[in-house]
This record gives sequence, structure tokens and C-alpha cells, in this order.
Amino acid sequence: MTATGTGPGQAIAPGTAPAPGIRLTAPAPGWSIDADVVVVGSGVAGLTAALRCAAAGRRTVVVTKARLDDGSTRWAQGGIAAALGDGDTPEQHLADTLVAGAGLCDEAAVRALVTEGPDAVHRLIAAGARFDTDPGSDEIALTREGGHHRRRIAHAGGDATGAEISRALVEAVRDAGLRTIENALVLDLLTDADGNASGVTLHVMGEGQHDGVGAVHAPAVVLATGGMGQVFSATTNPAVSTGDGVALALRAGAEVSDLEFVQFHPTVLYLGPDAEGQQPLISEAVRGEGAHLVDADGTRFMVGQHELAELAPRDIVAKAIMQRAHEQGADHMYLDARHFGAEMWEHRFPTILAACRAHGIDPVTEPIPVAPAAHYASGGVRTDLQGRTTVPGLYACGEVACTGVHGANRLASNSLLEGLVFAERIAEDITAHPVRQPGEARLPGGPPVPLLPPEARFEIQRIMTRGAGVLRSAESLAEASTALTRMTARARTDSDEGKAAEPGVEAWEATNLLLVARVLVSSARRREETRGCHWREDHPDRDDASWQRHALTTHRPPHALVHRATDTADFPATQPETEPNP
Repeated sequence: MTATGTGPGQAIAPGTAPAPGIRLTAPAPGWSIDADVVVVGSGVAGLTAALRCAAAGRRTVVVTKARLDDGSTRWAQGGIAAALGDGDTPEQHLADTLVAGAGLCDEAAVRALVTEGPDAVHRLIAAGARFDTDPGSDEIALTREGGHHRRRIAHAGGDATGAEISRALVEAVRDAGLRTIENALVLDLLTDADGNASGVTLHVMGEGQHDGVGAVHAPAVVLATGGMGQVFSATTNPAVSTGDGVALALRAGAEVSDLEFVQFHPTVLYLGPDAEGQQPLISEAVRGEGAHLVDADGTRFMVGQHELAELAPRDIVAKAIMQRAHEQGADHMYLDARHFGAEMWEHRFPTILAACRAHGIDPVTEPIPVAPAAHYASGGVRTDLQGRTTVPGLYACGEVACTGVHGANRLASNSLLEGLVFAERIAEDITAHPVRQPGEARLPGGPPVPLLPPEARFEIQRIMTRGAGVLRSAESLAEASTALTRMTARARTDSDEGKAAEPGVEAWEATNLLLVARVLVSSARRREETRGCHWREDHPDRDDASWQRHALTTHRPPHALVHRATDTADFPATQPETEPNP
């Protein structure tokens, strides 16, 4: 691996014709690194892909926006779902996943997930992850979460599963000596003259060997950038989850799918009507262990609404909470687990207990106020079963991807497993072929996207929470669309008048959020039905005849969104079967 260039523009070959697509307004790259694979993101998906590629002898660079262990994976409380217990089977796991996905899962993708999942979990254990075991036994302790008919959720540290998985993978990356670039925001995709991915540009925030804007040149690019929860005011996602990977893919001409399906976790600690930013999650596993959802009078309102009561799929529980709150003129409900007792809280859910007490609530002695908040993007950059996107050489896995596994609503604790399984599939596809020798790397040649000022982030969040939150309608979505269009036009006018925001991390993040918000709202307006976690008040029924299909969106320079839909719930191929892989 070599680093070249210190002056502006030396990372991209001079005189190279620009690539299709558009790009962020940013300085020219002033340094570059050469690799075989660049992985963007350091959660379970990114680090698994990186480790497998490196083990096969590929020169692999990991780029991450904060530190290696600062992504969404470490916030995962509940666990990782797989058919590991006696009497459980992949077929049963598949059935539960299909039901939760509300008719929009790609069954081939789900089958890959559930059949390869158990072995993938055991390989994760072999890599150093330590899951909780039953007392006096080496057997993995399993619990239940919403939508599961079996106890199949493996957990670690009680409610710190993500933190343990992150710890194990970060240690493995460091032990393997992989090259990592921390505190780096990815900007745009580089391509060669044939349209193949050939690396990324990125901005390193003043830490380590490089700083400022540079490039990693590589014929295989793996996006594992996580979600986009920060597009809403209240979310369980960390501050870094600003949709950067989806926005990069859109600017590069890749297809994204199903962004309207944002899962709002039903039980997030309610901190008041004006709470913004990352909110503490109350894991589904608390209900899996027997906690009850109640209203202010102590009535269990989920009983009779679904055969699984509090353990119904998340979209059903979130809707029930919102409906009960509306009926009673309230803005939250309660999760009652006082019957657990202090010992169970301290040993099974120490992280949640500490978070609640930090906000003045003691779940040992009082019910926990809860309300839905943006949690997980079931849609994202569309891939096939090998994680390939519609841009050759560009892969995606984890929350940034739309593999077809989650359909219209993710089944609890399938996210870590999806990241694990499809990261392994990506690495297998990359390493099954000789390293492609890329042509000269080119930046997208369309007009640079005018940047929004950093404070626009909060305006976007308020627009999205008001118009495209848990409850949506034609009216609310139209208002959101108008407001977002106005922001886009204002950014162009400011740019034309020389008043555009200066390039920088906060401006790039706000600009990425605006793009993903526009796609989300546009897709939600087109889907005139209620399905999974997409809830239209003006179209309250599921419409299989018209909408048992996926919404596909591409971005065309300079600002147009182009929509189409699949013919069925299965995804078409992302690339011609005769096309060589990198």
C-alpha cells in the first residue's frame, strides 16, 4: 500500500475525463492510498467484510467516521437472532422473518440469512465474541423478542451485545494489522472509464497520518456506513448516522430501495416532547423477558390486539402505542417491569437500568415512560445476494444496504445477523476473482451539490418528524416535500450568489441528510397503502394488488429523482450475470 501526493488534485490523474453522477462540493484530494479493497464503516458488517478480505490476502483499508468502535453496532442491546436452540430451525426463523416483513421480503435473501446465520454466529464466537451462557452450562443463553415464536436471541453482557461484538471485531482487526483510517467522513465514489468503482474520496478530521480531503484507490468498495436515523429529531442512532453511504450511492448513480420503511422502535425512553438527538433504547428483550406495556391507568393495551401481545412485530406495537396515546390525549405510554426485581434488572439489563436512572427513572420501582423513535432503515442501497449494487465494484452491507431480508419491517435482532452473513458473502465474492486492475480514477463530473449550512440539519429533522414520522398522510408528506424542495432551491440560489456554506463535516452531513430525506418522502408519497412500518393514515389498508413490490429510486443530475417499481416482492438482478466481478 502506498500513499502518494501532497498537493491538491494529485490523488486523481490529471486530465482524466469526469465520471457520470454528481459530487459534493469539496476540495480536490490532496493525498491518496492504494488498496485492493476499501471498507467504509466499522460495525459488524464492515469489520467482518474487512477481516475476511484481509485473510484472503487482499490489501484492505477500513475507513470509519469516528473511532473503530463508535458505530451503531455497539449500541445494539437485544442481541443477534439465529436458530441455535433445541427445536428451533432455520425454517421457523424464516417464517417469522417473512411475517414481520409484511409481504415484501425477498425470500431467497431471507433463506440465505437464516440458513447461513448459525454458522456465522459460531465463526463470530471463534473470532473472540463472548455470549452469555445458561447458568452452569456452556450453552448459549437464548431469549425472545418481538415477532419471534422461539427463544433464538443470543446476547452478551445482559444487554450489551453490540458492545461485545464490536470489542471482539475491533481486537481482531488490530491483531490482524489492518490499515484503518479513523475520524474520516467518506465523500464520493471514484470510478474508472468503464463505470467500475475505483475508490472513494474522504475527509480526515485532523487525526493520524493524513488530514483534509484525500482518496483511497481500490477496485472493490464496500459500503457499511450504517443508518440514517439522524434525519429525524428523535432517534436511537448515534450522531454519526447521517445517511452518508446512501447519499454517496445516489450521487454515484446507484439504485436505492424502500427508504420509506423506517422502523420506529416502539419502546424508547421518553424524555419529553422537545427531546432531540439520540435517545436511550429500551430493548425488545425487556418485553421478551415479560415486561408489560401499559397506559397511565396500568391497563395492558396490547392484550387482544395480537397473538403475541407485547411481543408482536415492532410496527404493530408502535402503532398501538400511538393509537392509545391519541385516544387518551397523551404523548407516551409505559413499560412496566417492576416484577423483575432489583437483582434481575442489575444482572440482565444493567445498561438499560443505568440509562433510566441517569434520567431520574428507577424501573425497579416505577414504570418506564416510552414512545416510538426512529430506529432502523429497512431500505437502503439495493444489492443482490452477493452484496453487489447496481454500480460494478460497489458493494453494500448492514443497515446501509437493502438486501430484501427485512421487507417492510425488520424482525427484531435480524440486523446484526444480516450484517454478519452478507459481509461474509461480499468477501467471498470479492476474493473469488482476481484483483481487477482499475483504470484512472475519476470524480463524478456533474455539477457539485450546493452545500447546506450546518444548522439546516435541525430544520430537516423537524420537517421529517412532523411530516414523515410514525403517522403519515398525503397532506403531511406533501408539506414535507414542499419544505425540502424549498431548502434545495435555497441552497442553489445561495450557491449562485456566492453565499453557499463552506465545505466541512457538518455541511456535508446536512447535505447528505437532505438528499436521503427527499428520497424517503418521495417514496412514502408514492406508496399509497399501510404496510409494515409505513403507516398512511389516509390509506390505512395493505394493498397487495398495487404495492406488493419494491420502490426503486435513482438520482439524476442535477436534482431529479427517478422512480420505478419491481414487478414482485423479489429483487431483480443488480448486474448482468455475464458481467465479470472485480
